[in-house]
Amino acid sequence: MALTGGCQCGAVRFRVEGEPGRASICHCRMCQKAFGGFYGPYVTVTDVTWTRGAPKRFQSSNRVWRGFCEDCGTPLTFELDGRVSDLAIGAFDAPARVAPQVQVRHDDGQPFTDRLADLPCVPLPYSTEGLVSHQHPDRDTESWTPKA
Repeated sequence: MALTGGCQCGAVRFRVEGEPGRASICHCRMCQKAFGGFYGPYVTVTDVTWTRGAPKRFQSSNRVWRGFCEDCGTPLTFELDGRVSDLAIGAFDAPARVAPQVQVRHDDGQPFTDRLADLPCVPLPYSTEGLVSHQHPDRDTESWTPKA
């Protein structure tokens, strides 16, 4: 099995061979800041190949580096002790194939995350008519020039 993915603009693409490992969401404050969200969804991988570009990296602690697209900012990697140990689930072309199995550091989470599924679902407050996406498609392409 091979899974592919990449950033929002398409400047960075990857391929993972074989079954990924444990998929999780981490509630620690570093993951919250890295994703700009309530948690960081990651899946453990043993081998990743960068098929287009490569992530820029930020050292978020003495042991952890985080990779992201320097063009669009998409979070991509969690690198522990010098190697990519996890990839961001949302960066995969088919993220449903790596659904989270566990939560990590839940005690560090925001107090409202336990109630997110109970919130009402409402329609978008704006029309999507005429909306043209500039995102890279969820598949590999021979080439891709991100739109400005």
